[in-house]
Amino acid sequence: MRRILSSFATRAELTTHLLDVLGEDLIDPEGLPSPIIGSIPSEEALALQVRPSDYSRTRNFYDGAVTRLSPYIRHGLTKKDAIANLALRDYAKSTCEKFLQELAWGEFWKVAVDQLSFDLWTDIEPYKTGFESNDYADELPADIAKAETPNACINHFINDLTDTGYVHNHARMYLAAYVVHFRRVKWQAGARWFMTHLLDADIASNNLSWQWVASTFSHKPYIFNLDNVEKYCGRQVNCRIEANPELAATYEILSQRLFRSGS
Repeated sequence: MRRILSSFATRAELTTHLLDVLGEDLIDPEGLPSPIIGSIPSEEALALQVRPSDYSRTRNFYDGAVTRLSPYIRHGLTKKDAIANLALRDYAKSTCEKFLQELAWGEFWKVAVDQLSFDLWTDIEPYKTGFESNDYADELPADIAKAETPNACINHFINDLTDTGYVHNHARMYLAAYVVHFRRVKWQAGARWFMTHLLDADIASNNLSWQWVASTFSHKPYIFNLDNVEKYCGRQVNCRIEANPELAATYEILSQRLFRSGS
């Protein structure tokens, strides 16, 4: 077995070495390394990313003050308690409330899994869409995997996923809703897709979030329309109506189009 080296002068050298060792089946020869560079962040670097007051106001926006630290947390390069302590060190408790709540969501999913003891790949409840599970496709369509859907904003978010291994949380919800409801694909196919690409992928958080969007772990399906994407992402993402034909409708029209029950 070829030995995988651990020290490289450049990231391009790293990519070449991995391609040589692992082959094109595992490494895309035309792909670029994620811009997220693995390292242990210093306290100073963490402090620059942790801005609870800005986070509370802007977290739903594509260019909002999110920390983007989830890959580092997921792989043990920093810890949630260290981030929480930094926030509380520099900001009032009232300012940190929303930030700390969101930081705790991953722990909630893990506790839910431990207490409910269910298979993370099985529907917890039936869909609340008017459709049965077998009405949904088993596999992710090729145009979604290749970021070639009819919708420019969806393709933008897919490229975030596949090129960087990171997607803004709001965009994750858009992608999940598009896969499950607009394209009627089982949430399991989308969850596997995310687990393949996300650097911060955690099976409990990932799968239960997909089920929440799908409505198999919530009381109704989550959907969005182009107006919502434009509100939160319009400064960075193409939200022109003609470039996003599947999404340009009111919620009432979309519900009638997407669900048998009009959910």
